[in-house]
Amino acid sequence: MPVLYHFPLSSASRFIRLQLLEYKWDVELRQKVPWEYDEGLLRLNPAGELPVLDDAARGVYCGATVISEWLEETHDGAFLLAGTPAERAEIRRLVSWFDSKFTKEVAGPLMAERVIKRFQKGQAVSSDIIRTAIANNHIHFGYFDWLLGQHDWFAGDKMTLADLNAAAHLSVLDYFGDVSWDKYPDVKSWYMKMKSRPSFRPLLADRLIGMAPASHYAELDF
Repeated sequence: MPVLYHFPLSSASRFIRLQLLEYKWDVELRQKVPWEYDEGLLRLNPAGELPVLDDAARGVYCGATVISEWLEETHDGAFLLAGTPAERAEIRRLVSWFDSKFTKEVAGPLMAERVIKRFQKGQAVSSDIIRTAIANNHIHFGYFDWLLGQHDWFAGDKMTLADLNAAAHLSVLDYFGDVSWDKYPDVKSWYMKMKSRPSFRPLLADRLIGMAPASHYAELDF
């Protein structure tokens, strides 16, 4: 059975978990802590980053973008990166938005302050960094709400990789209660659809020891 090395609150790991579940892949999940030195992880991925998909029959694939596109190229009946070249370019643009801009301005700083520093001794949490990241998040959500006001899904009229990637990122923020859902009704409506999908259920069951999720995290109607 293929093995996915992941961290429960890693948005990149969650993205691949969602894609694997949408395609009904059976994988074994093995948890790694991405900010700790791990020789085993480095042997699999010299960059020391998650996720890593280790398929004994077909090789080792490192990084969410690489794994995601490999799945689209090799899975029979793949449909999450479909359409015209222009439509596929828009899907990739939105995936890149979350993996680069959103991660740099929102998700990365919040993960560092809320999770990583909590487990690293001598690291003081910066309330200023948290406030800035949350302020940035409101700017991003304004754009997301506009996009989802144009059509049912992030990149058009069908669910795509853009939706899985967005849901992976936003679900981590939601775990910590960092989203003002009622201010963004179109994003909220879309996220409720995503949370209701069978592929999302394992994510809603995730728990980080010592860090409980927001009270509404697992609720489908919130």
